[in-house]
Amino acid sequence: MYRPTDEFDTRLLDPAEVDPAVLSALLARHGWRRRGGAGGSYARWTPPGGVGGTSLLVPHDRRFPDSAELLAEALAALAQSAAPTAREVLVGLAMPSDEVRWEREVPDDGSGAALWVAQEQLRGAARSMLIAGALGTYAKAGYYGARHKRQAEGFLGEVLIGPAAAGRLAAYVPVRAGRDAVAGLQRALHAARDATDYQRATGGMESFDAAVELGVCHELAQALIALVRDVEGVRIAVAWSPAAGAPAGCPARPEPVEFSPGDLPALQRAAQRYVRDEPSLPVRVTGAVVRLRRERPGGPGTVRLRVITGADVVQVRVALQEEDYRVAAHAHLVGLPIRVTGRLESRGGFRRITGGHEVTPVQTDEAERDRLMKALQENLDVFEEACGGPLDGE
Repeated sequence: MYRPTDEFDTRLLDPAEVDPAVLSALLARHGWRRRGGAGGSYARWTPPGGVGGTSLLVPHDRRFPDSAELLAEALAALAQSAAPTAREVLVGLAMPSDEVRWEREVPDDGSGAALWVAQEQLRGAARSMLIAGALGTYAKAGYYGARHKRQAEGFLGEVLIGPAAAGRLAAYVPVRAGRDAVAGLQRALHAARDATDYQRATGGMESFDAAVELGVCHELAQALIALVRDVEGVRIAVAWSPAAGAPAGCPARPEPVEFSPGDLPALQRAAQRYVRDEPSLPVRVTGAVVRLRRERPGGPGTVRLRVITGADVVQVRVALQEEDYRVAAHAHLVGLPIRVTGRLESRGGFRRITGGHEVTPVQTDEAERDRLMKALQENLDVFEEACGGPLDGE
């Protein structure tokens, strides 16, 4: 899960490492107003709307003798400023990051509970959208389901999220960890906008098929649906880290993308189409058996595997015939993973292998075998229950 910006410690920011040009760019981005300066050596910046009182004196560069002192004073003033954007500027300096911003036009019925619900919906949809951007960096698909999910959710742990207020939310994605995800998301959003316009004008869905190569997918469509539903519109903007500049092939100042409730039918059709059309995949998976189940002794059964290699999912279920099920059960008893061949089904989110066959135990190193045996001992009652007793009396 991403971290809120108020948990990020900006006190470790070293004035000696601050680039005056980056500080000025961040101030301008967050609405601070430049008032000029003496002889072109520095500029005075005031908070948006005059909120926060204190102005900042920022040198144009480090050529001047007092530049280090001025930068230290500017950072101290930002840390004490009452301006809501002051901390956002400090976060941008402390952690070079690309920014993704969402603005929703939420009808105001005067209800505090409704506002809280709208804010939580915005947070959830923003999270889903960032995951969709990350998924597009691992592979291009119309529907990912459980594939790459753990990796994408791990990426979110690097992201800082600002407070959601009045339908607004900002995410700060570190350049080192998430630049590809943000660049891919920026391209995918514009492709989704173009595909939606085409569908609304012509009724055709082929534009959504072509947009898959640009990162549009079921997960992105669902995030957009959640953003647009029950509001008057949503606006999504991307801004690159001033310290890193724009990624190759991306505009320096990307145009914001807007969606409205009128786009919902096209987005809903696209989301359904992506799930329906994504094919199953032939796989040969190696995994540790973590659960076994069958209706009666001596018949077919189902095993759940913790995937080690062969599929980009964490766990899968595999239906096996009697002999293959016995092999899987014996392998589990002695702490060995198994290898199984079949098809990873898109139905259910790529969490199931059908037609499982050629089940064979796989040798593993001692550390992994000890870990598997420990897991078996901790869950022996579950194992024996699934087998109808200790391996059906054998």
